[in-house]
Amino acid sequence: MHTNRRSVITEAVAPWSDIAQLLRGGEAGTLVPVIIPRHLRRLWWMLPLWLGLFALLSGVMLSLRGADSDGASDLAYGALAGLSYAVGAVLVLIGALWWWRSSIVEIEQGTHGVLTRYGAVVRTLDAGRHYLWHPWSRVDFVVDTATEIPYSAPVMACPTQENVPLRSIEFFLKFRITDAVLFVRTIGAGNFDLVLSSAVQDAIRQRARQVHTEHAYDLRGSDVADMQELLNRLLSRYGVRITGSNIPDVQLPAQYQQHLATRERVAKERTAYEQEWGLLRKRRIDSLGMDIERAKKVRDARIVEVNAALNKAREEVAQLLEEQETNAQRVRFEIETRGRSGLISAENEARAQRALAKAYRDNRAVLRYELARRRLEVGAELATKAPRPVVVRTDGGSAGTDGSALSTLLAAQLMPALSQRAGEGGLGSGAAGNAEDVDFRE
Repeated sequence: MHTNRRSVITEAVAPWSDIAQLLRGGEAGTLVPVIIPRHLRRLWWMLPLWLGLFALLSGVMLSLRGADSDGASDLAYGALAGLSYAVGAVLVLIGALWWWRSSIVEIEQGTHGVLTRYGAVVRTLDAGRHYLWHPWSRVDFVVDTATEIPYSAPVMACPTQENVPLRSIEFFLKFRITDAVLFVRTIGAGNFDLVLSSAVQDAIRQRARQVHTEHAYDLRGSDVADMQELLNRLLSRYGVRITGSNIPDVQLPAQYQQHLATRERVAKERTAYEQEWGLLRKRRIDSLGMDIERAKKVRDARIVEVNAALNKAREEVAQLLEEQETNAQRVRFEIETRGRSGLISAENEARAQRALAKAYRDNRAVLRYELARRRLEVGAELATKAPRPVVVRTDGGSAGTDGSALSTLLAAQLMPALSQRAGEGGLGSGAAGNAEDVDFRE
């Protein structure tokens, strides 16, 4: 539970022994970055020093007075002078030791001491032991310059863009003092608390004015780099630098919180319904995906079967085509063989016919020769055995046509007898061709 308590920055007056505790832990819930040391250093160390010098001078005076006297007075003055020297030396030694011890200043690690002389700032002292020999030099401030100091500043009744006052906006930041002299001379710890609180409230109110009330919770953990840059510009004149900042908490009004609670409940229910619907939808999608995968597997199996059947059909067709091609080739070979055989037979027959024709031609010539020879022989034999031909010659005379008619008549009467006689003699048709010529002459 947030207490919404604002941090308080202040400075404290403390002895040197308590400086480290106050710088690290603060005082009664406050932040103490600046300590004013309570100095125990006074000018009392000068008293034994001056007394010692007075005793030394007294011893010198007594020594001079004893030198002018005689006897017992000289001894008395000598004893008093020795006592004065001894007391003076002791007092000077005590004063010197007191001065040495009071001049030692030890600055805590992580802090800087502001050295002043006659009230004016001379310089800063780093961590470690320092000796302030000047009697009026002192460390007026010890400033923590290494620690990042946390600061919480809740802003109450901060209105939003719709002018709805938020209960509080808690702003947390860390700052570090970079220039100790500038910080203590310009503002101081107490005044810095007021300035820082005012600057933070102004920045938070400006940011809240830019936010809708329903988005007020978005301020928690939001980016506040622009606010940090603005605060750095404002606080750089005081030697302070903001090293980190954020908005850890935003509290809305009670009524608006109830409204937001209702909205959150409705949103959660909606989210639950959406998740349930998402699960149901996912389940259905998974079921549909499984069905699709199953259908894809069935389709792939059928595709495989169809491809197998297609491949088988292609193989059968290829085999059938191969068989048909083999049969066609065989038939072609048979046809070619038959054709070649027929061609060879035809060629052989043609050769035979040509040979036969040549033989016939040769035989015909022989036969013609034999026939001609036989004819000659027959003709010669017939010529020897045939009667002499009768040549009828008629000489054309003055009668003209009468002589021709007579010869024709005589030839007509003689020809049958000649033909019959030739037939009897076996002459045949050849004899008839060689009938005797009858020459009818007048």
